[in-house]
Amino acid sequence: MPKRVATHIFKAIQAARKILLVSHKNPDGDTLGSLAAMMQYLRHIEKPHVAFCATDISPSLMFLPHIDYVTHTPTVWDDKDIDLVIVFDSSSPDYAGVEHLLPIMKERGAQIANIDHHNTNLQYGDFNLVLPKASSTTEIVHDFFAHNKITITPAMATCLLTGIITDTGNFTNAATTKHSMNIASKLIEKGGNMALIQGWVLKDKTINGLKLWGTVLSRMAHHEKLDIVYTYVTKEDIAKHGVTEHEVEGIANFMNNIKDGRAGMILKETEDGNFKGSFRTTHDHVDVSAFAKLFGGGGHKKAAGFSVEGPIEHALEHIFEKIHLFENGELALAEV
Repeated sequence: MPKRVATHIFKAIQAARKILLVSHKNPDGDTLGSLAAMMQYLRHIEKPHVAFCATDISPSLMFLPHIDYVTHTPTVWDDKDIDLVIVFDSSSPDYAGVEHLLPIMKERGAQIANIDHHNTNLQYGDFNLVLPKASSTTEIVHDFFAHNKITITPAMATCLLTGIITDTGNFTNAATTKHSMNIASKLIEKGGNMALIQGWVLKDKTINGLKLWGTVLSRMAHHEKLDIVYTYVTKEDIAKHGVTEHEVEGIANFMNNIKDGRAGMILKETEDGNFKGSFRTTHDHVDVSAFAKLFGGGGHKKAAGFSVEGPIEHALEHIFEKIHLFENGELALAEV
């Protein structure tokens, strides 16, 4: 924990008139768990605050305390009293969908705190509490609270435990560390509700959702030359099974269970006909964040995300061609 930065952020919170908390787009348990835990703390000290997410929140995360207060309305940024913005789990402003809003806030004199664990973080804040070796942003927020001697309530513990569980794949993926497991144990001791989290986050599949998984897994293929296992899900798939796009969550991590291939990839079609991609790997010698960077994305060595243009045939051809060129030394990340 960079103690100096953690202290600066703590002092900025105390001095702020009003604080804006921001999650990344298409939020997961880590970004919302971090935001919700901080929201609990700000409520406790009676610090005026608001919270923003650029996209909808998955129903499976609506159990988090006060998460229904998070707004999608951009006008929340017009509040002149906001003088501190805290962004959670976003390697860049555009990942949070606020790339056009943060510069405006800076012009008004607001400070930006960037709390994250991605090694591709752009260090865009006035305060950058970024620890790439952390399992999750919630792990960093926990250590921030501990460093500044902030009491973690049972509700805060549940929020933080949610992020650690979701980002470690319930302590099964490469993000799992001794430190993250120690923190999880402490959070349970502080009242973190493991059963509640498991019921909402881990046991959330519907029959139609599992049928969708069957469709997606049935078209799984192996690019033998690149040794990448891949599949995709289309808008038509989601509509056919009568589910929401949130039912697709978890397939990327599930692909870590496949022994074939050095990496796994899933593409999910977006409303505009393009695709959001996720890479996963369990191999120490593979850095999938380098693959993601080829397409303007980023993330961690073993888990990364990106976007590409559709249709699916074009997307797959484009992805495999670029990776091939990159690994053959014919394309450098600086050229992308």
